[in-house]
Amino acid sequence: MEEHKIERAVLCGLAADCFKKEDQATESSLDELEALLETAGGQCVAKVLQNRHAPDPHSFVGEGKAQEIRELAENNQADMVIFDNDLSPSQIRALEEITGATVLDRSALILDIFAQRAKTAEGRLQVELAQYKYLLPKLSGMGTSMSRLGGGIGTRGPGETKLETDRRHIRARIDRLEEELAQIRKLRAVERRRRIKNEIPVVAIVGYTNAGKSTLLNRLTGAGIPANNRLFDTLDTTTRQLEVSDRLTVLISDTVGFIAKLPHHLVEAFKATLEELEYADLLLHVIDAADPEREDQIRVVDRLIEQLANPETPVIRCYNKADLANREELPGGEQNVILSAKTGEGLDSLFAAMERELCRDLRRAVFLLPYSMGGMVETLHDKATVYRVDYTVRGIEIEAECDPVLYGRLSQYEIHP
Repeated sequence: MEEHKIERAVLCGLAADCFKKEDQATESSLDELEALLETAGGQCVAKVLQNRHAPDPHSFVGEGKAQEIRELAENNQADMVIFDNDLSPSQIRALEEITGATVLDRSALILDIFAQRAKTAEGRLQVELAQYKYLLPKLSGMGTSMSRLGGGIGTRGPGETKLETDRRHIRARIDRLEEELAQIRKLRAVERRRRIKNEIPVVAIVGYTNAGKSTLLNRLTGAGIPANNRLFDTLDTTTRQLEVSDRLTVLISDTVGFIAKLPHHLVEAFKATLEELEYADLLLHVIDAADPEREDQIRVVDRLIEQLANPETPVIRCYNKADLANREELPGGEQNVILSAKTGEGLDSLFAAMERELCRDLRRAVFLLPYSMGGMVETLHDKATVYRVDYTVRGIEIEAECDPVLYGRLSQYEIHP
């Protein structure tokens, strides 16, 4: 049996004065790119970080630097050059001509990983849509990678067989994929309406990729999701019921991990999954407390939460992997919980914080209802937490905790025993 060849790559990045901070390549973003490459099954043999005032319109890094990259690739037997920045089709073509290697950008690498990771029909549809939207504007400018129909990094998913299909066919396929995903969103909307009717709060777990979201969901619910130490291990949403306390049961969902410079086509394509954020009653922002780039990762996730979630949705920051972190550097306060999903430490604090946020507006009261309102007992059992019911000479005495709307309907029957 033929041994699988590990693809070797030179990783390159450009820090240009004219770039926004989030678009700059840095040593740490190149380290992250290396982790992405390893996740895709490749190996980094060298890294190049260049500083320029502005990118070269033709070859992005300039002819001289591109020649240096060529020598690095040849000396290290690398057949691929991967850039931490996004490249235009003409820049990819120019760089491939100069370096003699296949050139990918960060977005193409992330899309490749997503193509490997998607397991459900919905996940595969979303990845395929993102890949087509990424490829469509690049078709006329793609260089040697257009003819790489093998099976290496950057060619998985629809890229293997359909790269040379004409634009019209791709546009038609995009339309069909969008229709199929629209149907999935409709089904989700029906499920969501059912949940709202049943008044079960929804909690969505969000966070930077590899922060420990799946491990936390497994710890809380025994969901049995594979939780490995690799990027983008979860693409498909898992939802489980969780009993937080005797008065609070929630539906809790895992979501795809975020990452710096996440291709906007992916955010668009995964809207159906990420819609959970928009309709969630509470977000758990899971943070890798031990990661030296923690603060940058928090900013990336906060920006995406702003884009995708309802601005009024409360957020609890869960500083995970506390068993590996310096605790003195971790913040306190009501909205921050320090925990370890691996060991189970801090889960009581998380439950208390969830209950505090989701039960903040609940009112506990004792009502004396006339027997003519006997049907309201069933309503309270359905829509509130009932602690006791006594059938007395004066009427039905019922102690319950309910939301402001239900409390408002019954407040005239409140008694203070």
